Amino acid sequence: MAKEFGRNARVSSQMQKELSLILQRDIEDSRLGFVTINEVEVSKDLAVAKIYVTVLNADSEAKRANVKCLNEIAPMIRHQLAQRMRLRHISELRFYYDDSFDTGMRVAELLIGLEKPNTDTEENSAE
Repeated sequence: MAKEFGRNARVSSQMQKELSLILQRDIEDSRLGFVTINEVEVSKDLAVAKIYVTVLNADSEAKRANVKCLNEIAPMIRHQLAQRMRLRHISELRFYYDDSFDTGMRVAELLIGLEKPNTDTEENSAE
């Protein structure tokens, strides 16, 4: 019987919490904007962690710059993460931009546009 909440899931969850705290309190880099950790996926052997982030209130160029900056300072973040987590080996950190928030906002805008009645079609259907 497989575990519902296995070791990878527990490590990913804890890593997400710790990374959020590290970025919020310990990293003082002026290049970084308001970064949110959306998800952490850890490989089965815990060697690599894919970290999906969102940058709020930024254009596409700024989002790419933030992800690039995070990947540049990843060794420093990894060192701080190692001090907080009780693991023998800390995963290599790779940051990626998560565009699901942007996609969700775009879908919401499209749905709002559909809700507004079009007066031309209502007049034609009444005749």
